[in-house]
Amino acid sequence: SCSYQRFVNCYRCFYKLQPQLTRSIYDQFISQLQASIKEEIQEVKNEGNLEGLFSSLDKIVEEAKDREEPAWRPSGIPEEDVRSTMVPYLLKHRSYLRRVLREKEEENRKVAESVLMGRDRIAELQQLIQARQQAWQ
Repeated sequence: SCSYQRFVNCYRCFYKLQPQLTRSIYDQFISQLQASIKEEIQEVKNEGNLEGLFSSLDKIVEEAKDREEPAWRPSGIPEEDVRSTMVPYLLKHRSYLRRVLREKEEENRKVAESVLMGRDRIAELQQLIQARQQAWQ
């Protein structure tokens, strides 16, 4: 194999003296390296509770199978990621606030008209009272 040839090139002098021992050392080195890597991966899984995270990820994938729209994926640029999620929400909120503002302005307009009509009615009544008072005197 290619990796064995590189190993041999690194330890060429030793290989010339004892080729079988070099192969044995290489095989032992590779098996210990693989065991060490597997052990390290298992430690990372245990420390990070990756088994639970992977099972919850599988659950999310299963739930999303029926969805027609693609799932959201981060672009790697935080500003764009925030913008892509926040802008639609903020636009929706802005339209809601505008609608509420229009309703309140309409309500205020009606109340102002009512106040003006009340003032006009009070002025009419005051004139009527004055006219009757003058007629009585």
